[in-house]
Amino acid sequence: MNIARAVAIIAAFISSLFRTKDISTLLAEKEKGHQLKKALGAFDLTMLGIGGIIGTGIFVLTGVAAAKHAGPALPLSFIFAGFACAFAALCYAEFSSAVPVSGSVYTYSYATLGEIIAWIIGWDLILEYLLAASTVAVGWSGYFQKLLNGFGLHLPPVVASVDTPEGVFNLPAFLIVLLITWLLSRGVKESARLNNIMVLIKVAVVLLFIVVGVWYVKPANWTPFMPFGWGGVFSGAAFVFFAYIGFDAVATAAEEVRNPKRDLPIGIIASLAICTVLYIIVSALMTGIVPYPKLDDPAPISLVLQVAGQDWVAGFVSLGAILGITTVLMVMLYGQTRIFFAMSRDGLLPRMFSGVHPRFQTPYRSTWLIGVIASALGGFFPLNKLAELVNIGTLAAFTLISIGVIVLRYSRPDLPRSFKVPFVPAIPLLAAGFCIFLMSQLPADTWTLFGVWLLIGLAVYFTYSRRHSTLRAHN
Repeated sequence: MNIARAVAIIAAFISSLFRTKDISTLLAEKEKGHQLKKALGAFDLTMLGIGGIIGTGIFVLTGVAAAKHAGPALPLSFIFAGFACAFAALCYAEFSSAVPVSGSVYTYSYATLGEIIAWIIGWDLILEYLLAASTVAVGWSGYFQKLLNGFGLHLPPVVASVDTPEGVFNLPAFLIVLLITWLLSRGVKESARLNNIMVLIKVAVVLLFIVVGVWYVKPANWTPFMPFGWGGVFSGAAFVFFAYIGFDAVATAAEEVRNPKRDLPIGIIASLAICTVLYIIVSALMTGIVPYPKLDDPAPISLVLQVAGQDWVAGFVSLGAILGITTVLMVMLYGQTRIFFAMSRDGLLPRMFSGVHPRFQTPYRSTWLIGVIASALGGFFPLNKLAELVNIGTLAAFTLISIGVIVLRYSRPDLPRSFKVPFVPAIPLLAAGFCIFLMSQLPADTWTLFGVWLLIGLAVYFTYSRRHSTLRAHN
């Protein structure tokens, strides 16, 4: 009897970890109490996705990826990473059209894979967005100071960076995060308008680079095409995956979209397709104009234009880079606050963070909490080398969403879906396979740090979140 009782207790405990949230409950919850303002359309979502994708990846990472990983074969790295994202994007599109609720993959996992998996992926997304925002802020600071230097203005070394012996604080990184936080706290529509303007400008800058740079390509620079072999192409794909982070933030806006079943799939797929084409063209031109070993520069596109003798275009590109990185920062902070909001509403984080401002209709407290933490990280820590940690978190999220699509197809075949992933389960399995393969290309210390973060998350879950879960209270 004691053994049977112990087995029953263990079984009940395990079952409680994998309890799922009913999708009809998710859809009903957003209509009462904690509502966000519906203000976004398909164009806004596409611009939000492009704003999150085109930034640090195209203006910073392309040079390092070419010089140290893929060489002239960098377009193949972008294509491979793009395929992984494309398959995952189809899965995101199906989920977001069926479950238009804030929280993105966290919410989708809660509805299909269980609470413990949802917590892990939510905790994972907190790491992804928070570190990505802080890292991008440091990159923004570098470009901003280059622009100031062009006018003969120089910040004191003590507040310019933490990467130098005399540096103590990165003031520009700190201030830009606080400024974006203030803007996001005022309302999503206002933030979207500014984002749309900056996205149009930076896309124009990228197109300007393409139109000017195509005349300076020397095909000899593409030889040897694969100096690091296929291993370099694959490691390059794992490295530049950071460049694609951002389209998944579109799904976090689900609750603020006027017609989510139609507009969310359009926004996710359109933004990813546009950016993938631009990445391939730009990386091909860069390696064709400048020999790949010389591209290891923090501002590779500007370097390429200077080599081509187009200094005036390089100036425009520097300005476009600042705007581009600003929109990435905005999207990362936006996605982070919506994940935090959803987890708080479920009781897995303190309920105070799911409160909505009566005037601005934004998660005011969580927006400022995340903003202050991100600004402090960007101000005091050199986070440029943590791109791999952000990548592994994102790839884990994409893997889970791909598995979730298969689970939901069989567990809820009756659920209305305005968009369906074709060839299920083949496409979701390809998405998961691509992502797991890219994760395997990341360094061992990245896996170690990721494991430490997950262990901290599990400690938080078992000491606080599990006891305060609204789903547990209702059962």
